Amino acid sequence: VQLQACGGGLVQNGGSLNLSCTASRRMFTNNAMGWFRQAAEKEREFVAAISWNGGRTNYAGSVKGRFTISRDNAKSTLYLQMNNLKPEDTAVYYCAAARGAIDTADRSMYNYWGQGTQVTVSS
Repeated sequence: VQLQACGGGLVQNGGSLNLSCTASRRMFTNNAMGWFRQAAEKEREFVAAISWNGGRTNYAGSVKGRFTISRDNAKSTLYLQMNNLKPEDTAVYYCAAARGAIDTADRSMYNYWGQGTQVTVSS
């Protein structure tokens, strides 16, 4: 099982980035997916999650209204559109596949993780 995240980079305060994550079709179609991030010397934290069919989404308070999670099951691809980025959004962003179909923020419910992509927001 592989998760491949990409789309990170360096952007100015207020800018936008769109992360994507591809996965194996078997895993992707039936499972909720999520994005997490880890800043330097901090714990990995929940960013956003989406249910197996895209019908439900869940966001951390710090990104609500700025980030949008979506998925294309036909392409086995997960997305995270990030707008109005702030320096505090700087982190390595990870995509993950959950054990079940529900859009959970509980990190322990995710059992497959991508390698991470760096997002840096300059002030």
